[in-house]
Amino acid sequence: MPKARETSGSATRRIQMDMPPKSVERLERLRDITEAASYAEVMRNALRLYEAMIEEVEAGNEIFVKRDGVVAPLAVFAG
Repeated sequence: MPKARETSGSATRRIQMDMPPKSVERLERLRDITEAASYAEVMRNALRLYEAMIEEVEAGNEIFVKRDGVVAPLAVFAG
């Protein structure tokens, strides 16, 4: 198990992942369009968003998007 390290007052752990090229491209694209400072920032933001959406779904709520004036359930969480 990786050793925790102290960074600005909070313990952090380094996690290394192998990703297929397509996933790396997606990560790079998200970093660029969000102007994130690092891949770690993209991952932190993605985890916060994913966690918030999962919590809503687990609470029995639905997530909707409005596309071209039409409101529909977000397909990622449908099923």
